[in-house]
Amino acid sequence: MLVEILLLNLCVFLVMLLRTPELFYKPVRVLFFNDLLPLLSIFNLSWILIVLNIGRPDYYIRDSFRKKMNQMVLSTFILIGLTSTMVVFFKVVYFNRTIILTPVFLFTILNLLFFSILTKYKKHRYATNSDANVLMIGGRRKWNQLLNFSNTIQSLGYETIGFLNDNKQKRFIIKDNNKLLGQVKDLPKVLDDKKIDEIFINSSSLNQHEIQSVIEVADNRGIRVNLIPEAPFINGTIFKTSELNGFPIFRHREIPLDNFNNYLLKRFFDTVFSASVLIFLSPLYLLIAMLIYIDNRGPIMYTPIRKGEEGKPFKCYKFRSMSVCDDPVNGKVSTIKDDPRITRIGKYLRKYDLDELPQFYNVLRGEMSVVGPRPHRINLQTDFRKIVNDYMVRHFVRPGITGWAQVNGWRGPTGTIKQKKERIKHDLWYIENWSLWLDVKIIFLTIFSKKTRENAF
Repeated sequence: MLVEILLLNLCVFLVMLLRTPELFYKPVRVLFFNDLLPLLSIFNLSWILIVLNIGRPDYYIRDSFRKKMNQMVLSTFILIGLTSTMVVFFKVVYFNRTIILTPVFLFTILNLLFFSILTKYKKHRYATNSDANVLMIGGRRKWNQLLNFSNTIQSLGYETIGFLNDNKQKRFIIKDNNKLLGQVKDLPKVLDDKKIDEIFINSSSLNQHEIQSVIEVADNRGIRVNLIPEAPFINGTIFKTSELNGFPIFRHREIPLDNFNNYLLKRFFDTVFSASVLIFLSPLYLLIAMLIYIDNRGPIMYTPIRKGEEGKPFKCYKFRSMSVCDDPVNGKVSTIKDDPRITRIGKYLRKYDLDELPQFYNVLRGEMSVVGPRPHRINLQTDFRKIVNDYMVRHFVRPGITGWAQVNGWRGPTGTIKQKKERIKHDLWYIENWSLWLDVKIIFLTIFSKKTRENAF
C-alpha cells in the first residue's frame, strides 16, 4: 500500500512538472501549499477510499496477477471519477484532462509492473520459505481432493507439514510417507511436536464429533481452523466463507478484525492515539521517571516478557513500581494486596495505572493495541490454558493496554476458577464483537469508571 501511494504521488508530481514547468519557478512554500498539496490530497484521498472499498488483504497478499489486473482496471475508472468530482467541487486551479488522466494511467501501468515483480518475488520466496505451516485432516472420502488442495495452496505460502486421517481408515496412499502423522486422535501430540499455524479439515469426510474435538484441541493452542468445503454445522461460532485458488473454505472463529478495513481502522486509531499520548504526556513521563529514581534508586523501567499476537514474545514496557521485581522472563510471583515490594511512588502509579503508560510505545511498535486482552505472564498463560479451553483464542489479536475485562472489574487476582473464566469470557466477547466505538467506550471507562480500579493494587 505504501509503494502504491508513493507511485501515485510520483506520477502526479512528474505530470505537473512536465505539463506546467513554470510552476516550479515559484517559491517552494507557495508551490507546495498552493498548487501541489490540494491536488496530491485529492489523489491520495481518492485512492485510500478505493483501497478501503476493496476491503480484502488478499488483494495485496494472495491475489493472482490476473485478479489484480482486473481490479486495477476497475479502480482506474473509479479513481478518474473520484478525482474529477473532487477537483471540480473544491475548485482546484490547475485542472484539465491531462492533469487528471495522465497521472492515473501512468500510475496504473507502474502499479501493474510493480505487482508483477512482487508476484514473481513471492513465488520465488514461497519456493524456499513458507509463510504458514499447515496440517491437513481428512478421511477416506474425497482424500484426493485434500491432496490436490494441499498442492495448490503451496504457491500461496502454505507449507503442508503433514496429514491426519480419520479413525475409520488405517492406511491411504500418499507420495511422501513422512507426512503421514497419524489419526485424528493423535492431534494433541502432533501439535506439541510440530509448529503448526493453521489446520484445514475436509469436513465432508469426518463426523461432527471428530471435527468438534479438532476445534477444541486447536482452540486450546490458539491455532486457526478452516473447514473444507461443506456448510458448517457447529453452533454458536462465527464462520465466513472464502476461497483459496478456487477451493471453498469456512474459517472457524471469523472475527471483526479479520476484515481488512477494520484492521486498518484499528491500526490507524492505535497509531494516532498512542503517538498523541506520548507527545502530549511527555512531561508527565519525565516527572514519573524522576520520582521513581528519587524514591528508590534503580532502573526506571521494568520490561517483562509477554506473549502477543500469534503467541509471539515481546518486551512489555512499564514504569518500575516495585523495589524488587520478578524475573522478566520466568517470573511467577503475582502481586498481592499490600505487597511489601511496592514502592511509595509505585503505590500511586499502580492505583491510577500510570505504570502502564510506557506501553504506548509498544503500541507504536505494533506489539500491542490500545484496547485488547491484557498480556499475561508466560507461566500464568500455562495456568489459564489448563482451566479455560479456548484461552489461546486471545492471541488472535494484539494484546491491549486496557480491555473489556478490566473495565468490568475482572483485573487483578486470578486465584479462583471464576476469576479466570470471567476474565477470558470478557476477552473473547470483545474479540468477537469489536468495533471502534467499543474501543472508545473502553478507553473512556478506563479513565473515568471506578469499577476499573476496584482490584488495582
